[in-house]
Amino acid sequence: MANVLPNLNVLGLKNAKHLLRRTTYDFSKKTIDQFAALTPAQALDILLAPDSPTLNLPYDPTPEAAPDGFWTESSSLPSSFLNQDRKATMVTAWWWYNAQKSQTLKYKMSHFLSTCFTVQRSNSGTASDFYDYIRLLLFYANGNYKTLAKKITLSNAMLNYLSNGSNSKSSPNENYAREFLELFTIGKGPQIALGNYTNYTESDISQAARVLTGFRTQEDRSLLDAETKIPKGYNLFSQHQTSAKIFSTAFNSRSIPAATNAVLMDTELEAFVTMVFDQPATAKNICRKLYTYFVKSAITPEIENDIIHPLAQNLYAANYELTTTIRLLFESLHFYDLDDSNANDETIGAIIKSPLQQLSEISSSLQLVIPDPTTNPLAFYYQFWCGFINNSFFSSANMTPFNPESVAGHPAIFQAPDHDKLWISASTLIARYRLGESLIEGLNKISGNANIGAKINSIDLLRNSDLISNPTDPYILTSELCNLLFGQEADSDRVNYFMNSFLLQGLDASYWTTAWNNFISSNNSSVIEARIKLLLTKILRAAESQLF
Repeated sequence: MANVLPNLNVLGLKNAKHLLRRTTYDFSKKTIDQFAALTPAQALDILLAPDSPTLNLPYDPTPEAAPDGFWTESSSLPSSFLNQDRKATMVTAWWWYNAQKSQTLKYKMSHFLSTCFTVQRSNSGTASDFYDYIRLLLFYANGNYKTLAKKITLSNAMLNYLSNGSNSKSSPNENYAREFLELFTIGKGPQIALGNYTNYTESDISQAARVLTGFRTQEDRSLLDAETKIPKGYNLFSQHQTSAKIFSTAFNSRSIPAATNAVLMDTELEAFVTMVFDQPATAKNICRKLYTYFVKSAITPEIENDIIHPLAQNLYAANYELTTTIRLLFESLHFYDLDDSNANDETIGAIIKSPLQQLSEISSSLQLVIPDPTTNPLAFYYQFWCGFINNSFFSSANMTPFNPESVAGHPAIFQAPDHDKLWISASTLIARYRLGESLIEGLNKISGNANIGAKINSIDLLRNSDLISNPTDPYILTSELCNLLFGQEADSDRVNYFMNSFLLQGLDASYWTTAWNNFISSNNSSVIEARIKLLLTKILRAAESQLF
């Protein structure tokens, strides 16, 4: 029976890989070995520890007449800078670089929160507004979901994206109010009548929109939130509806008194947010999102009763502080599939990787050598990230991080029952299959064959790292690569298939041992390099490599 009782055992390699894949973007062998010796509780101490970014600020090094550099720190009006979309792409590059360097849950949680409080990068206002949105998600990554719900309402990016920055007393705009209830917090519930969705009604949306009138974007980013020190919008009381807001029986007919000045608009907003989060259905909806993002997409009646319900009780009792619920989930027997013996409902290897997950795992596991964004920003931001990752891989794989197709998010994250299966289609397969090859060759094999500015050094990967315990043995080499890159451990038949087909290519095992030893003594890699690259490429294209 599914349960959230804690797993008190040392993780070991299998569970350490599982935990790190689901919670971080760091899958290096060094980190895996470190976590393998820890219990889940000890591992969570590290995952939830405070974390400072390796790279402090995004940078635009593009060779124009006057490159903008650290434009987010400029006193110039954010909208005055050229190429806002490119600069927003630089922000994503900055976030990803820091994510790759972090052993904490902070970056994976910030991406999760972006699927809860959705903003389209391309419709968030300026690139600086988008940067502030990402910083807000990072600030509350292990913090309070309820507080984030209030703070993000005043985010310039959110005010721009869902048009609440034009929500006025004479013509209330319901866009943000609708998504706040349906997508960001409580969720609809089963529809029980026209305009009645169990958890709220159309009338509640109208009343929420009235609460939310009068908030405006602060275009020069001069107004900072007192807690986060992140730029936010402002309160324009002349456009706020100054009568009480009366909600339906779904919210116990709650009446929220109207603000009488700009300062009290925040008090009214606080009362509205508190009303929504006082409903147990809100905690359940958030925990379902946590489960489908971090564990697997199928929520059966058993999972609803035995996992979602206790998680939601925990979250509600903690007043929506995420840390205690995160610990309960990631320390549980269920997360490691130790609560039953049913082989048909595995959690390990149960999710198809998103393009972001695929890129991050390959880069970290196989030690991708990327340009240093500090000493060679043009190569990192422009050649590698913009030219290859964003414009070629992500666009072809149908996932631009923080830029989903709609306010509901990427279909693979929200659209039941297929969910993560939607990452793979006829239109995305080429990009998924050729990403590994591109990173191994240092060339864009998805389109155009241009130099991408980054490369996996396949020879050094086996010779100078501790990735493979005995590279002279073709079976050990192949099995350890498979087990590093596959969601579940490869059996001997599968290992032999890859070894014989692509490393040995019909020759005896002694051939490889001799070839490797000759390489070590002569430093001539001409014999072995092509075989190693082929082996890696085929392993990365395997169905097992698409799962985590």
